[in-house]
Amino acid sequence: MLIPRTAGKTLAELARSYPVVVVTGPRQSGKTTLCRATFADRPYATLEDPDQRRFALEDARGFLAQYPDGALLDEVQRAPELLSYLQGMVDRDPQPGRFILTGSQQLDMMAGVSQSLAGRAALLTLLPFSYAELPRKLAPVSIDDLLVRGLYPPIYDRGLDPSRWYANYVQTYLERDLRQLVNVRDLSSFQVFLRMCAGRSGQLLNLSGLAADCGISHNTAKAWLSVLEASFVLMQLRPHFRNFGKRLIKTPKLYFLDPGLAAWLLEIRAPAQLSAHPLRGALFEGWVIVELLKARTNAGLPSNLYFWRDRGGLEMDCVMDRGTDLVPVEIKSGQTLGGDFFTGFERFAALAAEAAAPGWLLYGGSQMQQRRAATALPWTQIAQLAALNR
Repeated sequence: MLIPRTAGKTLAELARSYPVVVVTGPRQSGKTTLCRATFADRPYATLEDPDQRRFALEDARGFLAQYPDGALLDEVQRAPELLSYLQGMVDRDPQPGRFILTGSQQLDMMAGVSQSLAGRAALLTLLPFSYAELPRKLAPVSIDDLLVRGLYPPIYDRGLDPSRWYANYVQTYLERDLRQLVNVRDLSSFQVFLRMCAGRSGQLLNLSGLAADCGISHNTAKAWLSVLEASFVLMQLRPHFRNFGKRLIKTPKLYFLDPGLAAWLLEIRAPAQLSAHPLRGALFEGWVIVELLKARTNAGLPSNLYFWRDRGGLEMDCVMDRGTDLVPVEIKSGQTLGGDFFTGFERFAALAAEAAAPGWLLYGGSQMQQRRAATALPWTQIAQLAALNR
């Protein structure tokens, strides 16, 4: 079952303006499916194929000569040297949409794009499904189901069992590909690191403490974290930089880009296990933040998301910086609204003054409520909040 992607419109628009479009994102997020559906008549080659990769590495000019009118080249990070040769081709013929490239890992590939294709390439990041993209008949009916299933396309396109799929995903991609990138010799330490990161979802990142708990050095933890970010496994949410006359927390928070993967790493295999789990709220918070991020990436825009916390305890789970104003967002997984949920909005509005936009509370209930301090929005209507972030 082919589920249409919101990013498809952005991809087509970029291809009408740039000779090269680079689509990045985690493995299995649907990059190839989206590109082949959008450019069905385009020649296709994947650098995952050993023969194609060998050809591209040994004779880049000969490989590209097969596609004088352009092509869709999949997993191009396997042969990043191609990017230098593409520069000459698109300089000679800068026809828009000539080459569509995909890649699952940013380090080498994005360095090549910046060096060789600056000004010639547009970048689009494709993350797993947003909640709004799921057909109603496939969408999870409860928060716990959503957080356990996650939003990776194969689970919905092919109706796969989430627990088995995540087990294979971790073994096939995270433990194989990422270990090679950072030359991990001790698999057990890397496995512990992944699970420790999942256990710190929604928390301020203490890299030294994380390294100590995993029995690795601070530099090793920093390197592994960098690769997990570059491979779209997790993200660091930075604190907002505006100082409203307060001493601010400067440490980022850690979130996984898919709640299902984080839940699997936490040994959560069924929705029933999640209802009383101590990290249920953190997983829900991460899902909301990544949904807001997807609104930006699907439109081809960079992240504008932060959190805000001062040393006195005042906090906003998320702040959308729209340039002219700041949209404060609180996130609560509970189904019942408490009056104390809205206290922070009033204090934030007083500090941010004219920069403060109307606030939003995204919660686990089912009714929308307009309060004086903020609008309470049910989790199933998250698309309404995400639409404010485009």
